[in-house]
Amino acid sequence: MAAGESDEGRVMPFARRAAPRDGNPPTGRVVRGARLAAVPVAYAGRRIAGLGKRAVGRDPADVDRDIRARTAEHLFQVLSELKGCVAKLGQLLGLLELGLAPDLAEPYRQALARLHDSAPAMLPGAVHAELATHLGPHWRSLFLEFDDRAAAAASVGQVHRARWHDGTQVAVKVMYPGSRHAVLADLQALRRATPLFTALLPGADTRPVVEALCAEIGDELDYAREAVNQRAFAAAFAEDPDVVVSRVIAQRGDVLVTEWLEGAPLSRLIIRGNAGELDRLGVLIMRFLFSAPARAAMVYGDPHPGNFLRMPDGRLGVVDFGACTPWPATFLDVASDIGAAVIADSPADLEAAMRRHGFVAPARDLDIATVAARLQPVREALLAPTYPLSAAWLREQVRLATDLRLSNVLRQLTMPPSHTPILRSFLGGLAVLCQLHTAVPLRAECTRWYPETAAAAGL
Repeated sequence: MAAGESDEGRVMPFARRAAPRDGNPPTGRVVRGARLAAVPVAYAGRRIAGLGKRAVGRDPADVDRDIRARTAEHLFQVLSELKGCVAKLGQLLGLLELGLAPDLAEPYRQALARLHDSAPAMLPGAVHAELATHLGPHWRSLFLEFDDRAAAAASVGQVHRARWHDGTQVAVKVMYPGSRHAVLADLQALRRATPLFTALLPGADTRPVVEALCAEIGDELDYAREAVNQRAFAAAFAEDPDVVVSRVIAQRGDVLVTEWLEGAPLSRLIIRGNAGELDRLGVLIMRFLFSAPARAAMVYGDPHPGNFLRMPDGRLGVVDFGACTPWPATFLDVASDIGAAVIADSPADLEAAMRRHGFVAPARDLDIATVAARLQPVREALLAPTYPLSAAWLREQVRLATDLRLSNVLRQLTMPPSHTPILRSFLGGLAVLCQLHTAVPLRAECTRWYPETAAAAGL
């Protein structure tokens, strides 16, 4: 499987029923906003109905579980139908649900995680029309074979298996008609939600961060840019013994043709794989994400199980390069400066470094003792040969990060907008590694790929 975001492109019947007849996402701002707004409204209705059920003797725990399951299913239905950037947010939620308590997470694990594997499929007529638009009226002459069935689904497109005119097995990624307009509408909604983020994180200047995130998601609509990204990664990893990136065969408009990778999706292996194999793949994923800036001068921004494959020879296959961004030139200076303070376990130096690099607004108070305590896992991971990650570990970190009390130290921090792609890659990658229960060799990878930075940090 290649160039997609799902396990064999399974399209769930529930999602298919929810889709418009042509399989395309609704694009009107009012319509899309109404679909999203219906989720909390329906949730409130279920809560009111739950009061009645409790009043007639239903077990409150059973009522709450039913409410969560129905809300999760409704959320999945709306996100998978709308696709676009709300589906991307849903994919991230589907990974980060690992950080929720098990009894709270289960309905969302079952519903949101399906966004990796499901999306309303374009019907063959719509696919053929898009291919004719972008490849020309005689597009069939470019292929010896073309399978009309979607092999994989992405948030803004779907992938078909085909055989190029020279016999090469290829993945043909076709953007959903209307996706560009739909995603741009979603981004406007995200911009309008900026005051909400400001209320939750009063120490942060959220507007430029949201703008940076919007720009990054908007760039994923450009398949020409994605082709450039993939060519850069393919060249950088061409001789790698552990990682495979397929070649770009052709790109025209909203169609991208790449070599087909015949591998087992990580999303399937997580369910069936053995612990040793999953740990090994986790180390390869970490190495790929960690080394990409040093080797390709880019950040891989979309790590989740649907984008990684185990190849027949054991190597890691990587697909979907739409979310890649240039590596911020100043980040290594930041890493060495803050890393040195973390390794030295010096709260005073840590505060000075964080203020120097813009992680604290000028003149704002900072509970540096709590910040240093929260960074102790990073220190332990850098000093130990390996550091074990797990869903339980992630659950505790998410609990601390999402604490809504005013005393939560995250409310005192901000983030330079240029670091937004790194944060997105870090959060997605961390969630995958925790899902795989990977023992990460962080110190070894730091010293291997960034020796000067590691030395400056005291490793």
